[in-house]
Amino acid sequence: MPKSSQSEPASRGVQSIETGGRILRELANAYGPIKLRDLAALLNVAPAQLHPYLVSFRAMEMVEQTARGTYQLGPFALQLGLARLRGQNAYRDTIARVGDLSDALGLMISVSVWGAQGPTITYVQEYAARIHANVQVGGIYNMTVTATGRVFAAFLPPSMTKPVIERELTDHEFRRRALFDIDEAAYNRAVAETKKLGYSITRDMPIPGVSAVAAPVFDHTGAMQLCVTAIGPTGLIDLDPKGEATTGLLEFTEKLSRDFGHEHASAPSDPVSLTRQVNPVLQQ
Repeated sequence: MPKSSQSEPASRGVQSIETGGRILRELANAYGPIKLRDLAALLNVAPAQLHPYLVSFRAMEMVEQTARGTYQLGPFALQLGLARLRGQNAYRDTIARVGDLSDALGLMISVSVWGAQGPTITYVQEYAARIHANVQVGGIYNMTVTATGRVFAAFLPPSMTKPVIERELTDHEFRRRALFDIDEAAYNRAVAETKKLGYSITRDMPIPGVSAVAAPVFDHTGAMQLCVTAIGPTGLIDLDPKGEATTGLLEFTEKLSRDFGHEHASAPSDPVSLTRQVNPVLQQ
């Protein structure tokens, strides 16, 4: 007779290894070498109980003891960290996750990297409620009138972004077609604010009725690798600093950055948004 279906028992781990993992996590979170008693207090264990773990970790060079008798992560911990980073691929891992982000926010998501012509769209995750926006793979985001462009301006070296920005600011045909008053001083202030906040938003620009929020993803060196942008109809996308689109995107990009070895925290202040400003001269 066939066996009756039963739920499989939960997998059992090795408790001592899990305890060792807690110890290593606290050492990783410590700002410098830490005393045995202080580490024990963080773990809520007796120093005598903690000491044998540290002896074993020292033997495998996972932990080292300084001349002052304090403890810190050792050379083998560094080797493990570097091996983890070598296995990371920021673009690949981002693409694997943006579908869930799109479903959670109910918005279109684009992924862009820096190319020869500026912010280049390399992936677009469509959503059921399509929007009338020319967002497609291979397209280029303008630096001066998009949230994505402002993020690249804020977090890439000026030597990379300045030529593209200057080209847009001096392109009279672009300014005429954009239907916006592009004030260089105001733009520079907005870029500085983006760097402070860690993200950028646009309302009704460069396309009326479409708004966006964009945020960077960093690697373990602190270098920006790519930009993730959530795009949707202005009436449906919540761009409040504590709104779903903003907080959801930031949680996503900060988690990616942490996975790539970068520690990043967003500033809690309110954003300065880029808002549609139709050139009155062109309306006459």
